[in-house]
Amino acid sequence: MIRNNWKLCDLKAVYRTAFSGIIVSLFFVTAGLAQQGVTPAHIAEMQAVNGAVISDDGSHIAFTLSVPADPYKENAPNRNHLYVLDTTEGTKKAYYTGGSVASVQFRPGTKTISFLAQQAGDATRSLYEVPIDGGEAVKIFSFPRNVLSYTWHSDGNHIAFTAFEEAESSSSPLPYRAEVFEENQANRKGYITNVSREDHDPHLIQVDGSVYMIEWSPDGSQLVVSAAPTPGVDDSFMAQQVFVVDYRTREISAEINNRGKIGQVTWSPDGQRLALRAGANINDPIDGRILIASARGGTPQVIDEGYEGKYEQIRWVGNYELQFLASEGTASVLGTIEMNGSNKTIIHRAETHAISSFTVSEDGDIAFVASSPEHPSEVFHLASNSSSPDRKTYHNAWLNNVELGRQEVVTYETRDGQFSIDGMLIYPVGYQSGTTVPVITVVHGGPEAHYSNGWLTAYSMPGQMAATKGYAVFYPNYRGSTGRGLEFAKSSQGDLAGKEFDDIVDGVDYLIEQGIADPDRIGVTGGSYGGYASAWMSTYYSDRFAAAVMFVGISNNLSKWGTSDIPEELYLVHSRERMWQSDSKWMEYLQRSPIYWINRAQTPILIMHGAQDTRVHPAQSLELYRHLKVRRPDVPARLVWYPGEGHGNSRAAAKLDYNYRMLEWFDTYLMTGNRSAEMPHWDAPVPARD
Repeated sequence: MIRNNWKLCDLKAVYRTAFSGIIVSLFFVTAGLAQQGVTPAHIAEMQAVNGAVISDDGSHIAFTLSVPADPYKENAPNRNHLYVLDTTEGTKKAYYTGGSVASVQFRPGTKTISFLAQQAGDATRSLYEVPIDGGEAVKIFSFPRNVLSYTWHSDGNHIAFTAFEEAESSSSPLPYRAEVFEENQANRKGYITNVSREDHDPHLIQVDGSVYMIEWSPDGSQLVVSAAPTPGVDDSFMAQQVFVVDYRTREISAEINNRGKIGQVTWSPDGQRLALRAGANINDPIDGRILIASARGGTPQVIDEGYEGKYEQIRWVGNYELQFLASEGTASVLGTIEMNGSNKTIIHRAETHAISSFTVSEDGDIAFVASSPEHPSEVFHLASNSSSPDRKTYHNAWLNNVELGRQEVVTYETRDGQFSIDGMLIYPVGYQSGTTVPVITVVHGGPEAHYSNGWLTAYSMPGQMAATKGYAVFYPNYRGSTGRGLEFAKSSQGDLAGKEFDDIVDGVDYLIEQGIADPDRIGVTGGSYGGYASAWMSTYYSDRFAAAVMFVGISNNLSKWGTSDIPEELYLVHSRERMWQSDSKWMEYLQRSPIYWINRAQTPILIMHGAQDTRVHPAQSLELYRHLKVRRPDVPARLVWYPGEGHGNSRAAAKLDYNYRMLEWFDTYLMTGNRSAEMPHWDAPVPARD
């Protein structure tokens, strides 16, 4: 049976509520608004720019556009199509849309653009190039295994690249292969080759472990390489070390004694120094500090230590100066800073654009990718002689025909008076001041992440879709979030589900005090650590939340530690202690687990999880579901698995299924405020295509 998800609720449930007349009126008002607002169908076809690079002369910007598959035809991930923008004429052209591309770069000394792709007939992902003025893409290098990443030597002929080494094959005579957990995993290795010479055998870079980042020195005589001891996710997060490698011998010539997370490493123009975007120390939860090290080795030094923001991207603009992209609260900032931390200058501050990356021409023109509250990510161009960026791309034409809810930054104080918390609030479409409305609280994961004041609607984030239906949507950056400096990012460590989640409830109370939120109709959703918060709010704080949607979330900290692929990261940047240190710790960790508070549960909860999740094992969702069914069978609870998905859905049909289920759950329990309403039909309420 085909059912229309755009019903805001089951009318039978509505009539059972004490305020049926009011809610029925609200139903028809918001149903009318739904015809002109954002829908799951819009989000299923939403495109977004996810990378851009400007040519050295600033004449062209190559960018990739993330294009979703048709969920009614295939359950496939988004594909990245290659486009090129002529900055002089302001025109864009499609250069490669037959598949998905990655790592788009301008090849030095040529008028071509290179990228990674796997075309029909290719056994592996290979390196292609296309003329800058358009034409047929030509394969210029392939390898027996997928090329994962690459970087050009300044001569335009040599590349350094990464690929997995060949794993050992089984010699068993059985027509069956058992999986031996965490053994025989292939390392990522680094190689050097000359793509201009046919049949040139790549040379292995002599660095042990698994290689992640590689960059040539400006003169091409050395490379900087980051490597972890094993290919395990935990080591990739917490144990990457930086090495300098001689190009000719391909052996290590210097070691950088960095410790902790690392996201970027880059050479100074004179080749004397390295800048790392990394953690300040092993307990820093993010790679958001700038560290400077000698290329001859040694311990890197943190600059701008007291900065109350997060560095997102860095590049050298001289031998002693760096250019950066940073997050400051909900804003994005482009600027420069001396390598000793002095003379910080702001080039552009974006309060209503979330900038995700930038690239610079030789003349100082900047191309960056950013979203806003009104649109997903697009390409912007900031000329060196201008203070105002120009938006260069316009996708998602459907945005011209929908009405959006107003989005604004909100700030409130925590109950302990220690911090002010910021976040975003999306008002319902057509909201009238003084009206109380149902609120969906969306909690980010990490907790080392944050929401910026950009586009905040996706398959798992109700955003403008919920605003269309009459909800306000609240995105709090609770303590432990990024973009507020090291002290704030570390402030939730060792206090799982404690003050960090109290901050979320304090934000809800602020919205109630402001006359915006209906205290009887507060909902919550989130993935990963946000899923943990959703489970916590539906148990420990269940009296405050009328509905919850938990995604890939945590329910039991004891079993979480024994099943996740990041136990060391959990210890080093989250818990800061191991639960087996003393007998009392076991009980403390259990008491910070939602399953411990099942006796309080009265919040209808929809639990969804990728069946192949290794970060938060699907058993975490199963535990919460089973405890609820056995101990609180009167509380509506549903568990949904997504086969083939991991820590978040990546495929089109799985995303759309999730989207409709999430909204239907909130419509059933949150819009009505009726916690005892009959559960929706088990099948996904996805409408037939017109």
